[in-house]
Amino acid sequence: MSHILFIANKPFNQLTHPREVIRQFTPNWFAATMGTGVLSADLTQLPVHIPGLYQAAEALWMLNIALFLTFSFLYTARWLMFFDEARRIFGHSTVSMFFGTIPMGLATIINGLLTFGLARWGDGVFAIAETLWWLDVAMSLACGVLIPFMMFTRQAHRIDQMTAVWLLPVVAAEVAAASGGLLAPHLADSHGQFSVLITSYVLWGLSVPVAFSILTILLLRMALHKLPHESMAASSWLALGPISTGAFGLMVLGADSQRIFADHGMRGAGEIASGLGLIAGIVLWGVGVWWLLMAGLITARYLRNGIPFNLGWWGFTFPLGVFALTTLKLGAVLNLGFFEVLGSLLVVGLAALWLVIMKRTLVGAYKGELFVSPCIASVKG
Repeated sequence: MSHILFIANKPFNQLTHPREVIRQFTPNWFAATMGTGVLSADLTQLPVHIPGLYQAAEALWMLNIALFLTFSFLYTARWLMFFDEARRIFGHSTVSMFFGTIPMGLATIINGLLTFGLARWGDGVFAIAETLWWLDVAMSLACGVLIPFMMFTRQAHRIDQMTAVWLLPVVAAEVAAASGGLLAPHLADSHGQFSVLITSYVLWGLSVPVAFSILTILLLRMALHKLPHESMAASSWLALGPISTGAFGLMVLGADSQRIFADHGMRGAGEIASGLGLIAGIVLWGVGVWWLLMAGLITARYLRNGIPFNLGWWGFTFPLGVFALTTLKLGAVLNLGFFEVLGSLLVVGLAALWLVIMKRTLVGAYKGELFVSPCIASVKG
């Protein structure tokens, strides 16, 4: 009896071989770095001082770095050891979308470097952050252009099978844009600041309008074909991501645009960018409220029959976290207590959700249940 219990409690007991961890590893795992990173950022923006909160946020950022490096190692190993199977992802209509989670996860680490790195390592972190940011830009552009191109040329898609995961490769660019808005004022060189700022606006432009095009199709799909399978329940929250990130991005880009544009003889453009960032941020936040309420109602409906746990649950975290971040930002800029209270409540909810999902992820990873590559399974089927 004890021997049976020992076998049942061994790591990866649901896998035929521990090597399957690498063979079955997919980019979906990077969604955990997005959720962890945004919770770390949210904790630093709360309007109340709580002893130990900053340290907790920094610990989450450190954990996020460890997760990102671990996932990067495992996914790189898959390409080196199982190249023929790894490349099947480009033809898969769902898993390929999760390539976008890689640059978005990296962006949360870059943002944390700006928040926590200065106190630990000094001004030198800004050069590291800038280098990583340009890498993130390149990755985001690749995801935002190449994955849709593959959708158009080699993948099989149907409108009744569409979900909000279509947003993931496109949204990566606007996440990089928001990160660029945070990075720009820290750079010592005015030309570097201007380059990052303008690039960020371009990234916002090539992402947000495309994302809203996808959201339009998504509304039609849900009206005609109703909700997707319960295994994709968390995807209903993904729509909140580009809306919230778009609002947050415009606000952080506008915050320092007056000074940066003025340094290059364009003071008027800077004033417009600053005002537009705030007004557009408020308007997009209002759109986000609609999606937040709708996602809540959809999730409540799914909960009637239960939602099976999978890595897609991390899709609950990042959109909610960015919406909370945007809400807190509006509270700080407008000095309205409503936004501060609502934002704080959203962060508390996010923290509770993160604890539940992280616990279930660790258990599922230990057993090996979460290491499943649909690219391989679909071929086998």
